[in-house]
Amino acid sequence: MGNTWHERFGSDQYIYGEEPNQFIREQFHRLKKGSSIVAFAEGEGRNAVFIARQGHHVTAYDYAENGLSKTEALAKRYEVKLSTELKDLTRDSVPVEEFEAAFMVFGHFSKNDQKNVINKLISTVKPEGIIMFEVYSEDQVKYGTGGPKSVDMLYNPFDVLQWIKDYHVIHFFYGEQERVEGELHRGTGHVIQVIIKK
Repeated sequence: MGNTWHERFGSDQYIYGEEPNQFIREQFHRLKKGSSIVAFAEGEGRNAVFIARQGHHVTAYDYAENGLSKTEALAKRYEVKLSTELKDLTRDSVPVEEFEAAFMVFGHFSKNDQKNVINKLISTVKPEGIIMFEVYSEDQVKYGTGGPKSVDMLYNPFDVLQWIKDYHVIHFFYGEQERVEGELHRGTGHVIQVIIKK
């Protein structure tokens, strides 16, 4: 079976744009200056590069080689350094308590893998560290403004609350947000946002 994300990221165009996700732009101030940060399912690198431009030390994980190549190219254009690693987050191990913060933006995983991936996201962060993510909710299928077409690839807010219940919740949002990100995220969508402290 081919890697559809590798193929999708194969063009020169940044299909989700080069600007960071609005949630990341609004919330990155919570990160301590010069933090070591990991980005899960980072795609073409728009968020990782933005965070690196703020003076953080960023490692980007994705399982599409073309996405990581574009991340590196975008970092070079903005004259920042970051690390990239090819990872299948549903199967590959991740370092435990290595980073001071972690984030994920629109990581599309099946229901069977979502909890596992979120647990891995949390596990990479040291105690007292920050974890942030924005994902599409199951309601997004009614909007048609981006993201998977199948409910199986979208997130249920009650599931998410269960996964984060043992941590200090700084921010939880479930509802509509405007997203204009390249060609594939355009208009009003329905999202879940989380910020927790470990």
